[in-house]
Amino acid sequence: MKKTSTASFDILGISSATLCLIHCLAFPLLTLIPLGVSHNPWIDLAFAAIGVFAVAKITKKSHVMAVKVILWSSITLILASVIADLLIHHHSNLMYVGATGLIIGHFINFRAHKH
Repeated sequence: MKKTSTASFDILGISSATLCLIHCLAFPLLTLIPLGVSHNPWIDLAFAAIGVFAVAKITKKSHVMAVKVILWSSITLILASVIADLLIHHHSNLMYVGATGLIIGHFINFRAHKH
């Protein structure tokens, strides 16, 4: 049976990745409206830090290798995108793939231990 703390890390990961994906999809639309909103890669880094924390806690206790691979590869894509944005100011589409992968990985892990 899954411990409550692990389930809460899955919920944290799902919600954080979903908010990250909404942020990444909505930001280009906000730049079309002249509100003075500019892109801040530090927000992306904050989402990535929360994601690394949740992934580390979950993969430490998960026995499903596919979940571990999905979660770590997804967080690696996000971190690569954030680092590229910080260093060379290029917003990569890897962020979308990584956030979607995190949502899927956390959901699979949550469902696998729910039964």
